[in-house]
Parts: sequence; structure tokens; C-alpha cells
Amino acid sequence: MSQVLAVATALPGPAHAQADITRVTAPLVAGDDERAATLLRRLHAGCEVATRHTVLPLDRYPHVRGFSEANDLYLELGTGLAAQAAAAALGRAGVAPADVDLVLFTSVTGIGAPSVDAALVGLLGMRSDVRRVPTFGLGCAGGAAGLARVHDHLVGHPQDVALLVSLELCSLTLQHGDSDPANLVASGLFGDGAAAAVVVGRDHPRAAGAAGPTVVASRSRLYPGTAGDLGWRVGASGFRIVLSPGLPDVVRAELAPDVEGLLAAHGLKTGDVTRWVVHAGGPRILDAVEGALGLPPEALATSRASLAAVGNLSSASVLDVLDRTLAAGTPPGSPGVVLAFGPGVSAEVVLLRWSTGG
Repeated sequence: MSQVLAVATALPGPAHAQADITRVTAPLVAGDDERAATLLRRLHAGCEVATRHTVLPLDRYPHVRGFSEANDLYLELGTGLAAQAAAAALGRAGVAPADVDLVLFTSVTGIGAPSVDAALVGLLGMRSDVRRVPTFGLGCAGGAAGLARVHDHLVGHPQDVALLVSLELCSLTLQHGDSDPANLVASGLFGDGAAAAVVVGRDHPRAAGAAGPTVVASRSRLYPGTAGDLGWRVGASGFRIVLSPGLPDVVRAELAPDVEGLLAAHGLKTGDVTRWVVHAGGPRILDAVEGALGLPPEALATSRASLAAVGNLSSASVLDVLDRTLAAGTPPGSPGVVLAFGPGVSAEVVLLRWSTGG
């Protein structure tokens, strides 16, 4: 087992009202197509997002053209935001950057070589021999998958400190002049942000008596035949979203055996879980999770609060939900489940046990 010491979220700039984002986005995406603009406004209004954060002022987005410029902005502005989240998590955990043994970095909205995690080593003051694992392509599942892979490392290195960092600047992937329904939905759903978590192995001195949750086990799943339902098409204009309207049906049909199987392996049922930390993928995804697992509406209240306040932060979303869950308090000794979906279509499920000190 491994111990989560702290989680922190960092958001750029002030929050923008969804209506203000819609006003700026509509002409960029729909152009002179009033039918597409009307559909965009309806989709934005119906995705249960009240505010979002963007890494640029809204009036800058009409002037961002092409993948090269957008990716340069991702590296320039995102690195500082990722450092802010990581420093906050380390500070909350009471862990010095020089004590970090592993950094796992996940992102799907920009790319660089060296990757952002390499820059974080110098910015935060980590050791030059820190192990780094940059990941790309896990999408919205990256936060949950990152937590699971960090746990896997700590099982084999029980005295280590691991730092998980997620960075997503979704606004920089906006496709100008693309009125495909998937782009219309994405333009109203996704927000910008970074998140980080500090996790230690069971033999680390900070693990004893820590207030954060223990990671017990995890499960990963790829659903056959769904590769075309979620992901990117990468081209000259950058990352063009693939988002099937049938994705909630996949969740509804496939999810239960994976969650119930992981719980059963540890003598648990869904009714035993006191906290559901589900990535805020959108109202239809959250509805599908509730339906698949037979959950009451209040079970995903924290996920819906995250969605309303910051939108879908892709891989950082589930960590923001975990941050909010920890801040609200958890019943000591009870189980929790972290759950997120990504391209593949994939599901990542992580079983937690809330500490008796939580």
C-alpha cells in the first residue's frame, strides 16, 4: 500500500463566467454559420459549467493561430502552473522537493522534449537524479492512472516519495472554424488547470499516522471496439477532439464489472464506498456512472461541484475532485473509489481507504 499525503490544484487567472467564454468562442468556432453558433450556445448552456479558468485572457484567443504557437504557449505558461500545483502539494505534505524520488507527469494538451517535468526539477529544487516518467495520451484518465502507477512504483520502493503532476491547458487546443459537434461540445466543457499529489511508500516515516487516504489497489481496462469514441486527431491545426455521443452508453454498459470486481477482490460492495472521486467528464458521463453503479445522486456531488466551478480539467479533473473531497472530510477507515475515463476507451479505477487520521 501507499499513502497520499497531500493533493493541490492550481488554476490560471480569474474564473470566467461560462456566458463570457461562449461569447468569445462562438465566432471563433462557428464563424458565420449561425446554425452552428446557435447549437454551440445551447451546448454551452447545457453542460452544467458555470465558470472556467483559461490560461490566456479571453481576448487573446482570436489571435492564437496554429499548433506551433499554441504549443509554445503551453510550454511557456503551463510549466509555471504545473510548478505552482507541485509546490503547493509538497508544502501541504511537508515534504522538501529534494526528497522526491519519482516524478510522474501526465498531460494530453501539449507536448515537449524535454518534457515539462524536466523543467520542474530545476524550478522546484528536486535532485538531479530524480526518476522521471512523462506520459502522454492517457487523456482524462491520466490523473487516476498516474495515481495507480505511482502506487505500483511505491509497492516496490516502499521508502520512496513520489510526486504526481498533471497539467492541462485545454483552451489552447480550440479548433478555429471547426463546427463539428464534438468541437462545439469541447469548447464549452473543458477548462485549464494543473494538479499534483504527493504519495509515499508504506515504509516512509511520513506514512505512519498520515491523515490522507491509503491507496489499496487499482484496475485498468480497455473496452474493445471503442478506439474511435474518444481521443485526438492530430494534424497541422493541432489537437482536434474525437468525442462520440455514444461514450456515455459505453460507460453505462461496461463500467460495473470493473468497479465491482475490484471491490469484491477486497471484500467490498458499492454500498460500502463512502466517497466516489469521479472525474468530472460532463453531466452525461456522471449520469452514466450513477446509472451503471446504481449510485444515489448525492454520491457524485463533489464531481458535479468541480464541473460547475472549473469545467472538465481532463487528467487534472479527478485530482481536483480528490482535493475537494479531502478538504470536505472523509469517514475514517472507510473505502473510497477514484474513477476516470480516457482514450481507448479506457477506464482507470483506484481503491482507497480513508485513514483513521482523516
